[in-house]
Amino acid sequence: MPQRQQDTTRINTDIRVPNVRVVAPDGEALGILPTEEALAKAESYGLDLVEIAPSATPPVCRIMDYGKFKYEKSKKAKDAKKKQHIVHLKEIKFHPKTEDHDFNFKMEHARKFLLKGDRVKATVVFRGREITHLDFGRDILKKLNGYLEDIAQLESEARMEGRNMVSNYIPDKAKIKEYNRKLDIDKKKSQQENQ
Repeated sequence: MPQRQQDTTRINTDIRVPNVRVVAPDGEALGILPTEEALAKAESYGLDLVEIAPSATPPVCRIMDYGKFKYEKSKKAKDAKKKQHIVHLKEIKFHPKTEDHDFNFKMEHARKFLLKGDRVKATVVFRGREITHLDFGRDILKKLNGYLEDIAQLESEARMEGRNMVSNYIPDKAKIKEYNRKLDIDKKKSQQENQ
């Protein structure tokens, strides 16, 4: 389990430098003040003295409500995390003698993964003496390239990794957008025909 990052922001009496550059709650610069005087000023506002730029000379401190600052900071982090899309690498495996039905079934899975925005790693696994027929593996990956070219880009050509032949695909956003547009048009046409 990942360790939580400790908050290293210094506030109030944790600030131990002799002088600090102080910014008032309304954003007005109060100038460079002795730390004790800055603390007294923060107390007069009923707020905290928070070090916002510790590497500056002298460090920059702002008079603010630290609890509110921390809450807003965590809220921004949560929003940023919510908006990000994690790209997964999905693997589909074939064998040199994979039949058409199995190939189509796995190819459909690869299409679903790519349409969802995930990367796909296609692997042809050679067992025993099958390794002497690398052309079968190349043919399977070439066939897969043909089926996926309308929604994906070939990231890496077929290459050997031990006893496996591997090819990687990444989703092509422009092609996927066009593919989805065509699907919508076809769907509307079929609805109009059924009415």
